[in-house]
Amino acid sequence: MDGGVISSPRGPLADFLTARRTVVTAADHGLPEPGYPRRVAGLRREEVAQLAGISTDYYSRLEQGRVRTASRTVLAAIARALLLNDDQQRHLFQLARPCAGEQSGESRQRITTPTARLLANLIDTPALVFGRYLDILAWNRLAAALLGDLAAMPPKHRNYVRMIFLDDHVRALQTDWPARAREAVSSLRMAAGAYPDQPRLQELVGELSVRDTDFRTWWSRHLVTLNPFGHNTVHHPAAGRFSLDWQVLTSVDDQEQAIVLMTTPPGGPDHTALQRLDGWAAEQDLQPSHPAPH
Repeated sequence: MDGGVISSPRGPLADFLTARRTVVTAADHGLPEPGYPRRVAGLRREEVAQLAGISTDYYSRLEQGRVRTASRTVLAAIARALLLNDDQQRHLFQLARPCAGEQSGESRQRITTPTARLLANLIDTPALVFGRYLDILAWNRLAAALLGDLAAMPPKHRNYVRMIFLDDHVRALQTDWPARAREAVSSLRMAAGAYPDQPRLQELVGELSVRDTDFRTWWSRHLVTLNPFGHNTVHHPAAGRFSLDWQVLTSVDDQEQAIVLMTTPPGGPDHTALQRLDGWAAEQDLQPSHPAPH
């Protein structure tokens, strides 16, 4: 499959099954190896069908895109055969039952006043709001200090995945760039499962696939992991090297919005680095996306 498109003509479900089958081996399931070299990496279709307890013909039709959905029981059996983790299984179910309201994948997402107030009140915590394709919908001053002058960017460039790969500052900020970049690709894959054919997503994936080899490679592998929290060490030119704990909260107002908070233990060197960063942001007159509501 061309890494520059969301899915092949067979459909995203077929593409995902094919990609996952190639990374599971017979040894992973304790199956005997044949006495001849395998022609393909990973399991054969008939082995997946056998492990899932379904017919080879039916599974083959799923991978060929001739059948584009299945019951939850069948999907769960295939998930076990392909050794999918919880996130990958959720993605599989999503691909087999895409959202009925496809137009909602392109509707404009808005930030509510309470969400804007929350970001403004977090004076020592970088905070962002991500939209459905990791577009950055809102931010406070510390987030702009960390990631760059977000207010000055064209809206289509204000996307976290795009910035990780194509923005020199954000790329250099990461002390473990490959890990952060793969996480971003995985998160975008999860988002793509709900609205795989929307123009905004096609445009984003197409640009990144053309301009970055790593993105093209990782996208074609169908990486799928959604971490609600984690730890990241960055090196900022104005604040030096420091670490952040981050967590993702789902917005009650819009389930396709995620509030990302980045925190440090109070009183430690990492918190001191954040204070330096905030002072630098004030000198640079960096602006939040929404002024503090009265």
